[in-house]
Amino acid sequence: MNPLPACCTPLDAQWPLPEPLPGTVFFSTRFDPALLAADDFQRSAVPPPASIQRSVAKRQAEFLAGRLCARAALQQLDHLDCIPAIGEDRAPVWPAPISGSITHSTGHAAAIVGHKAQWRGLGMDLENVLSLERAERLAGEILTAVELQRMGTLDREQIALLVTLTFSAKESLFKALYPIVGKRFYFEHAEVLEWSEAGHIRLRLLTDLSDEWCHGKELAGQFAVDEGQLLSLVAVGA
Repeated sequence: MNPLPACCTPLDAQWPLPEPLPGTVFFSTRFDPALLAADDFQRSAVPPPASIQRSVAKRQAEFLAGRLCARAALQQLDHLDCIPAIGEDRAPVWPAPISGSITHSTGHAAAIVGHKAQWRGLGMDLENVLSLERAERLAGEILTAVELQRMGTLDREQIALLVTLTFSAKESLFKALYPIVGKRFYFEHAEVLEWSEAGHIRLRLLTDLSDEWCHGKELAGQFAVDEGQLLSLVAVGA
């Protein structure tokens, strides 16, 4: 095992969402870019891609933290010692039998992996909960007309959570489906049908991505809010 750099807290395997996902491995860590040392990549045996070497400390620290979570998860799942590379489409490149997702937001990174035989797609996304002002400003870019209409019926204090959740859940949906369909899609191509305070959410596709993943197809997800950050997950079973 390689030592963890000082910029990262010990890896945490505690499941953060309402429903455990059987057969998956999850790790998270907190990181502080101010504590990143010049040789942390080398000492952690995480080769930084050229784009990361040229980046600012924040980007370097979040990349390192996310890859350390991913490597630990792969080791626990299948005794694999590997760091997912960055693909041409910027997505992590996982070993062929594995599906997975890496995410990070301010000072916090996480990764989840599973076998494709059980989970065809895993999409996880972490976001800082938006301020109300920012949520109202971004709502038109993230929400469909129907979602905006529903937003109009909410108390104002729920708007920031709803816009953040809609953004994050659609990101998770994209991460889960993109490796399966090989096709990009955007915020307007899916909608949130319902969500509960308990952390459950349902989404519906509004576009045809493939014969199987077509307009009207519904998927379930889950989410949790902790310390001003929202984590969402969409998992596609085999």
